[in-house]
Amino acid sequence: MAGIDRRSLFGAAGLVLAARAPRAAPRARRVPVIDTTDLYHPHQDPGDNLDLIAAYGLPEVDLRAVILDVTERFRDPATEGIARDPGFIPVLQLNRIFHREVPYAVGPFHALSDPSDDASGAPADEQAGIRLLLDTLERSDAPVDITVFGSARVVAAAWNRAPGLMLRRTRLVHVCAGSSEPSFVEWNVALDPEAMIALLRSELPLAIYPCATSAGPFAYGARNCFWLLPSLDLLAQTHPMLRSYVAYALSRSSRSDFLRAVEEPIDDATLAALLARPHNVWETCVWAAISGRVLARRAGEPWRLAPKSEVGREEETVPEQLRPVRLRARPDGTFDWRPASGPTRTLLYDRGDPLRYERAAREALPGLYASFGPG
Repeated sequence: MAGIDRRSLFGAAGLVLAARAPRAAPRARRVPVIDTTDLYHPHQDPGDNLDLIAAYGLPEVDLRAVILDVTERFRDPATEGIARDPGFIPVLQLNRIFHREVPYAVGPFHALSDPSDDASGAPADEQAGIRLLLDTLERSDAPVDITVFGSARVVAAAWNRAPGLMLRRTRLVHVCAGSSEPSFVEWNVALDPEAMIALLRSELPLAIYPCATSAGPFAYGARNCFWLLPSLDLLAQTHPMLRSYVAYALSRSSRSDFLRAVEEPIDDATLAALLARPHNVWETCVWAAISGRVLARRAGEPWRLAPKSEVGREEETVPEQLRPVRLRARPDGTFDWRPASGPTRTLLYDRGDPLRYERAAREALPGLYASFGPG
């Protein structure tokens, strides 16, 4: 990634952080990433399944671990109307498709009791995700980017256990959660408000991508990341195994031979039904920031999500930015913010015109997903 510019987002996500924050990793090397995600099987939000493809498929990303963020009530068929468990199956399927051995584990099933809770009272198997996060940081040869797609429970508990290690080895925590306006308690915050408070009050370098405005999670605004795909036509261009993976997830399949399921092509009727589905998206901007990609287009050509180094000066771009801000955590896990002119550990996403962003992203995503696949 080329030079440092506070107003240029995906130039370097941690550059406006306080002096003691970890320095940004050079973009010439793959970015080590720990992905925390509230991924279930059967799915609760199919966006989690498609989002994880980017973690595996982007060549700039070195996915070091997947940690499953699970909330107990969503496992209960009496509450949800469906029985589900942590999304081990999607991770195993993607490891198979991409011929990888990405380690995975699950975090605590219950919310933190207060912002200082380190979840040490959780059952041993539910502490595996916290241990995997800390062990992965300890072993890393470079500062690591951590994503939060779900509650902040695992990251907050890890911070409460080992703040020194977290500060030394974390380049940036990408928090895809919250609302740009504190009048709305967004879904991921509501999963574990105490964990979000702990994260916001921590000394960790944070980039926050709000998932809602005061009008809710499907609202359009400059400082929230939601956009809509009217259909999943992009899957028509993807690798056949990825189509089978998405079909398995979205059909909430109960096939026990889940690896064979992604090795078999889907039939034309299943594909047609799959392509016709609309899809809500929140995560694209996070993977663009981590990978150093920007929405760009040459005259007369469609938009693409391209490495910044490959974008010419004459090209039109969408001016996504991570702006330096100061945050104050509120008792319900929401936050107030104001622009910051000096060093800060916290950045806030800004995409400018949300409808222009959506038009560009709709054109760009098919080409990006077509580039993903084994080998």
